[in-house]
Parts: sequence; structure tokens; C-alpha cells
Amino acid sequence: MGIVVAGHGSRDPDAVREFEALVALVRQRAPDDIVTHGYLEFASPTIAEAAAANVERGARQVALVPGVLLAARHAKNDMPAEMQALARDFPDVDFHFGAPMSLDPKLLQLAQERIVEAEAMSPETVRRSETCLVVVGRGTTDPDANGEVAKLARMLEEGMGFGAVMVCYSGTAQPLVADGLRRAARLGYRRLVVLPFFLFDGVLVKRIYNAADELAQREPGVEVLKARYFGVHPLVADVMIDRAREAIEGRAAMNCSLCKYRVQIVGFEQQVGEPQRAHHVAVRGLLAREGEAKPEAGPLYKTYVPHPIEAESFQIIAAGRDWSGFPSDQLTVLQRIVHTSGDFNAVDDFYFSPGAIDSGIRALLRCRRIVTDVTMVQTGLKRELLEQLGIDTWCGVHDRETHLMSGQYGITRSAAGIRRAWEKFGNDVIVAIGDAPTAIAEAVRLIREHGWRPQLVVGLPVGFVGTRETKELLRRSLQVPRITNSGTRGGSPWAASVVNGLMIDALNGLAAGGTG
Repeated sequence: MGIVVAGHGSRDPDAVREFEALVALVRQRAPDDIVTHGYLEFASPTIAEAAAANVERGARQVALVPGVLLAARHAKNDMPAEMQALARDFPDVDFHFGAPMSLDPKLLQLAQERIVEAEAMSPETVRRSETCLVVVGRGTTDPDANGEVAKLARMLEEGMGFGAVMVCYSGTAQPLVADGLRRAARLGYRRLVVLPFFLFDGVLVKRIYNAADELAQREPGVEVLKARYFGVHPLVADVMIDRAREAIEGRAAMNCSLCKYRVQIVGFEQQVGEPQRAHHVAVRGLLAREGEAKPEAGPLYKTYVPHPIEAESFQIIAAGRDWSGFPSDQLTVLQRIVHTSGDFNAVDDFYFSPGAIDSGIRALLRCRRIVTDVTMVQTGLKRELLEQLGIDTWCGVHDRETHLMSGQYGITRSAAGIRRAWEKFGNDVIVAIGDAPTAIAEAVRLIREHGWRPQLVVGLPVGFVGTRETKELLRRSLQVPRITNSGTRGGSPWAASVVNGLMIDALNGLAAGGTG
């Protein structure tokens, strides 16, 4: 049997070294199997290179085992996408996908071991009933994976007799580490035990330990103990081997009953049936490309290449009127509006707040999330650009909670979707409105009354009822970068074209600058 251990990869050399030490332990504990390893991101070899090495050594039954703790995006999208590519590249080899390690009883035992180790480092004897356990997870956009961290914490609390448990996350999910530690300290327990639910050292684990040290300095009356992350341990290696055996035998099990891609989970309804696509391609083998300069490594980003008919259209547009009166950074967006509308004069009443283009490009690269008022705007965004830049889109207009809010508050569904975006995502979004003036009105209300600060608001609805007035409200909203126009013209294709223009400029800028 062949085993490919698929790691996440890291810029931190400590994390890479530990992962490779764990792979060596797997190899030692499975001497009859061919064991290789690869990484999704940053480090090398890549997963494809690891699989090729496995096949070259004679494996015809290969288990791809996720070297991650929980089933979130990497295990549900990125790694399966890698395996699909391998199946195409090696049609004579049977590839089997293993489940993540998840809450295996062996890992519960290891968590127990790490906690006891931490307690033994203290000269004080403190009862567990006087101790609060703080479990720190990675934090993802997948509520199922985040819930598994909470489940681990509860099992350890009851199984080991802690007085309380606090769950927090190092990123994406709430509460974040510093907030969770502060809340735990306020509970009044004599001791906190901080357990990182992580496989390996790395940037995030170091931040967790630094936060624990800072809390200990601020709260001298509370003893703060730092438990080790799981690391290189026989129990971890054995779980990986178990997952490989299960995969080959057809017994690999995922928690599909609460998977947001399969069933409607509250707040994530729109992701049911979402196409399975990888999000890690841009940083696959990145460190090798930066440091080793492998000859086969191409550029990280490629300049946007339009279809020949599209390219010819833009040549006509560029020559069709005098563009010298427009700032150069606005030309991509404006010429796409002409392309969409078929009207050279459509751009004459456009308004860009100072720095709007730059703010939008920066937000695309940093926040990587676009909120739309209707699905037509979402559909009009170029899929290949979204994928290359790793940008997510969200539209809540058809979600159940949006319908409930619309009825309860007496507002349109588009306005309710904008309110939900404010609640769900905060400031780290670009908002693109192309249909509903009520969506602009709600966005402006949240900006003025509740301090919402989206990175850019594109407001280009079409129509005769409230359209002119709400566009003017947006234009006067000095608190946020904004792009709009005057009058009744606009529509979902216009709003999508503005964002597409921003994405093209963002991608071309990255391509010109290498890794960005």
C-alpha cells in the first residue's frame, strides 16, 4: 500500500521540520508501506510530486491522508481536488482519500497527556475543579470544524473534571485567542491551562503562547499553564496509519450530516452544492519557487488574457472616444462599463470617491470577499478571476434567514441581505449593489448609524423608484470609498463589470510584481 501524507505547509521552518519528523515516524510504524509526503501550500514537495514518487516506487493502491486535524476547506475542497488531478494523471493507480484525524480517541488520550504534562510543570497543586481549560482551535469558515473544537473541549472538561472550559480560535472564528483568554481569566479560577488544538508548531502556535504569557503578566493572581500542541507523537502517527487503512478498505468516514456543502446549515445555506475547487493553487510550492528557483516553476500569477473577440472589442472602445479626461486608474473599470452597456456616454455620469480604485484593489487582495445584493451581480463576476485571486462571493437574498428578517423588519430581501452581510462579515468586504435601491439605502444607514465601514461600496442599481435618491445618498457617504453614478441607468451587469475591472487590475498588478 502507498500512503501519501498531505500536509498543509507553512512558511515557518519549525512546522515543516515537525511535519517531516512525523512522516518519518509514520514510515517507521508502517514498514511494509510506501510512505511519502507533500504539501498544499508554500513548502515542497507538492502533493503531486509526493504521489509521483509513491507510484515510481511501485504503489498501485495509494491512500491520500490529510495531515490535518479537522474537516474544513482543505480537507473538503483542496485535497480532494489534488486527488482528482492525480487520478487523471495516473489512470492505472487506485487513489483513495482518507478522512482527517478528527476527534479520534487516540487524540483525546494525547490531549490528556499534554494537559497532565503542563500541570506537572507547576510547583502548585490545584484541583481541576479550580481550573479552567482553554482550548484554542485554528478557526475556519466551516462551522462543523469549529464545532469539533468545542466538542473536544467539552469531552476533556467532563472527562478530566475541569471546573470550566473556554473555547477560542487563532483566526477566522470568534472569540479570538486574546478575547478568550481575557474571558477565562474573569471567571475567577485559580489556574488556566491553555491547550492549542494544533498538530505542529508554527506562527499561530507561537502567537497563542505569546498571548498566554501576556495574560499571565496582566493577571498575576491567575496561574497560566501552557500545554504543548500535539506534535510528533506515536499516537498521531497511528491515527494517520489508521486513516490510510480505512481509505483503502473503503471505510473512510466524513461528518457529512453537518457538512455545509451537503445540507443547509444555519447561516451557510448558500454553500450547499458549491462546486469543489481548490483555493491553494497560488501558493503551492511557493517557498521552493522563491528560495530554490526551480526551473519548472512558472509565475505565481498570470496576466489576464481576454478572449480574442473581447480583446477586439476593447481595442474599438479605446479608440472610440477621447479618454484623456479620465484618470488612468479608472480606465479599466470605465471601459468595461462601455463594453457592458454598448454606450460610450454611459461613463460620463460616473462618480469615484478619491482613492476608490486603490481601496477596491487592496480589499480584493486582503479581504477576498465580495457581497452582492442579488445573485445576478454574483453570477456576472468572472469565475476565472475569482479563482485565481482566491476571492469568495456572498449573496444572502435567497437565504431563509434573509426571508425571516425581511418579514420581521418590513424591509426588502435585498436590504435584509445587506444587513446580514454587515452582521456576518463586518468591515472586511466589498459591497456590489446592482439591482435594489433599498440595498443602497440600508448600506448607507448602517454606515451612518452603526459605523459600518466596508472597504468599497459599488452602487449602480437601475430603475425609476428611489434610484437617483439612494445613489446621491451613497455619493454623500464620506465615511467609505464608493463608486456610483447619477440618474436611472445601471444594473447588475454594470456592478459586476466594475468589480471585474478591479479584479483584472489586481491580477495584472500581481503578475507584474511576481508574488505580489
